[in-house]
Amino acid sequence: MAWPIRRLAGPLAVIAAVVGWTIAAPRGAQLTRAPLVLEPLGATGEAIYPALEGWGPAKNGDNLILLGYYNRNKTQELDIPIGPDNRIDPGGPDHGQPTHFYAGRQHGIFAIKVPKDFGTQKLTWTLTANGQTSSISFWLNPPYWVNFYKHPANGNEPPIIKLLRDGPTMTGPPAGIAQTLSGTVGKPVTLTLWASDMPTQVNEGEEALAVRNRVSAAARGNQDAVAIIGTQVIGGARGAATTPAAPPDITVNWRQHRGPDDVTFAQSRIPLVTKRDPTLYLEATTTATFTAPGEYVIRAQINDTSGDGGGGEQCCWTTALVKVEVR
Repeated sequence: MAWPIRRLAGPLAVIAAVVGWTIAAPRGAQLTRAPLVLEPLGATGEAIYPALEGWGPAKNGDNLILLGYYNRNKTQELDIPIGPDNRIDPGGPDHGQPTHFYAGRQHGIFAIKVPKDFGTQKLTWTLTANGQTSSISFWLNPPYWVNFYKHPANGNEPPIIKLLRDGPTMTGPPAGIAQTLSGTVGKPVTLTLWASDMPTQVNEGEEALAVRNRVSAAARGNQDAVAIIGTQVIGGARGAATTPAAPPDITVNWRQHRGPDDVTFAQSRIPLVTKRDPTLYLEATTTATFTAPGEYVIRAQINDTSGDGGGGEQCCWTTALVKVEVR
């Protein structure tokens, strides 16, 4: 299937993705003008636009609709509870969308699972921020079909992660809560995951031979295939401890998705350096501290070198949602 053209920058990408959005003022208030596509952003007081990233089949065959948002505020983060101001209908208002909204463009942060026979049915996400309401309707629109697990042009695949050292692997969009943790107000909760990534292309010759040799060495137990990056201990040969000099080929980003109050991450961005070795699962560890009791959802977004939003092509990154029950 042809790959849709998605290399659109900033607001253009969102406007293209969110066909059918509208913006209006609350009842009884003066109508708010929708900003122009290239209109400068504001520090505060701006709208938030829901964004359709695309849809495609999950590993189990279910269809996933992947969504993000565009917060036109440069500095203002907002909390919008599930309800009249943050709803997805029909069947809502809660379809797993965020309630904490960071500034700027946030790509592919949650997915809605729909049945194979969903057909032309539509869902609508409505957000009210700073008195401005925007909404989009989305469906299984053929031009927005995406292969979440492999880029058809260059063969790139999203990182593979595990939330337990010997646990199951995950890749691609989030499909519900992947892990549940517990914590106490004011005390750091440890967040750990293991990540690996296949190189986009492996050429025949010396590089392919080197990969095969590393696979054989790992199988014989001669290589330590774990690095603890969040605490700056990085493994190569067993016992080695160095600081990575090469650019990261995987980046783990922790963000708040939902919760009654603020979350502080000791290290919200963790770079990992695999040197294109698909046999390595690198351990990334940080902590999250919660300021109030309640139920939180935090998000781990794991990017490869294609970056946020896959460089505008919606492949390839992996997202996991973690619930934390804080007392």
